[in-house]
Amino acid sequence: MINTRPLLVIVPALNEQESIQQVVRAIRAEQFDVLVVDDGSTDDTAHRAEAAGASVLRLPVQNHSAAVVQVDADGQHPASQIRDLIAAVEHHNAHLVVGSRYLSPDATLVPSASRRLAMRLLSKVVSRAVGHTITDSTSGFRIICEPLLSEFAHEFPAYYLGDTYEATIGAARAGYRVFEIPAALGTRNHGTSSAGSLRAIVLIAKVLIVTALRLHPRLQPRPHTRHDH
Repeated sequence: MINTRPLLVIVPALNEQESIQQVVRAIRAEQFDVLVVDDGSTDDTAHRAEAAGASVLRLPVQNHSAAVVQVDADGQHPASQIRDLIAAVEHHNAHLVVGSRYLSPDATLVPSASRRLAMRLLSKVVSRAVGHTITDSTSGFRIICEPLLSEFAHEFPAYYLGDTYEATIGAARAGYRVFEIPAALGTRNHGTSSAGSLRAIVLIAKVLIVTALRLHPRLQPRPHTRHDH
């Protein structure tokens, strides 16, 4: 069972001063602690996050939590559904649960046709690794639990919370339980995405090559416990 009191919600942020306070306040209203990872912002992101009640660090840290939840700083991820991620962990005895925009009838985010095609291609690859369908393999709305969390912290020390696809593939291939649930992801509150069309194509090509050649970090196999089915 996950004790929600020490659970930490991590929010990676780069120049999100217009939305970060709203995001932090929404998560705090759900009675969760918030850590904003300020990835070298040049605006007022860090100060506004602190003013809204978040702790702020420049690098991702585990903070000795048994589980962490990742939420983007642009306001797309619903803080009210963090408890749904936790419930899915308990129900499936999962190590990684992803919130999928493609499973929720309430999602308002409408990706372009090219991005939808790319997402379908990536999802086919990750679904094969996981052993069941994963529709939103690059979603940043997710919960990561021990012992997978420690493996990520060791093998992806600088970027594991951002490189969601490789992390999911690595977890599945190492035998960790990966599931997804519907999540009503919306449009950005402010600003524009840091991944434009050209960059998205380059990233997709990269992850497909990394996956095919198994160049992603190799995680230690999942330790089996008496709770395994």
